[in-house]
Amino acid sequence: MTKGIGLLTWICCIGLGLGLTTLSGQSAYAVKFANQFTEFELPPQWQCNLEGAEWVCQSSNEMKKRDAIIVLAAKLKGDQDSLDQYLTYLKAAKTYTSVQGKPVKSDPKYAKTVNLNGQPWIDALHMESEIPGFYTRYLATVKQDIGVLVTYSINKAKYQAYLDDFDNMVKTLKVFRKAGGINVAPQSSNLFQNTQIPGGVGTDTIFPGGNQAVQGGADNRPNNGQQKLPLSLILVGVGVVGFIIWRRRQNNF
Repeated sequence: MTKGIGLLTWICCIGLGLGLTTLSGQSAYAVKFANQFTEFELPPQWQCNLEGAEWVCQSSNEMKKRDAIIVLAAKLKGDQDSLDQYLTYLKAAKTYTSVQGKPVKSDPKYAKTVNLNGQPWIDALHMESEIPGFYTRYLATVKQDIGVLVTYSINKAKYQAYLDDFDNMVKTLKVFRKAGGINVAPQSSNLFQNTQIPGGVGTDTIFPGGNQAVQGGADNRPNNGQQKLPLSLILVGVGVVGFIIWRRRQNNF
């Protein structure tokens, strides 16, 4: 009797462990974000909001929303929009005045040309180019008649914690030009000046401009042609295997 109770306890523990592992694996899925000119994978619990001509993406987790931010913008292509000009711009330090009124000069770490999913981009990393105390990675390119810029800003203290997520975003980054009207800045504007970090970042407001055209979240799950077994089936399977093992041991006595 004691052996039977011990076996049942063992089966339940293993089944519970497998079930929790399956559920935690499902919650780790990234979420695909797409707008009129680009797409990439967001980490779970992130969402993107349209702020005028810009898209702003942050975590919806209250404890993490100040750690990192993504801003996306596009404009009609002008004379100043080329990969060479983007590279020259991003090689130089950027100066600006912080919200507190203090002068800030960025520290460029690198600027180079990369190929992402068949599209050439200018890839650059600066320290304190957009927000004091934050690293910002820039991805800029030209596609047909538009210039596109994606900025990824991470709190310096959290850089390593978000590095894998942001690397995955870069690896999955794609650019395209959808036919018809598109929400972009005019041709005469400056792509880098258009893509500004909202002034409300660091406050209690995730999206300073309100909740309009929100995309993203943790509820969408990529299928990839595979179906996950329900937890109940996993528990039954483990129980059957455990019962067979127990019967074999009983027959040996």
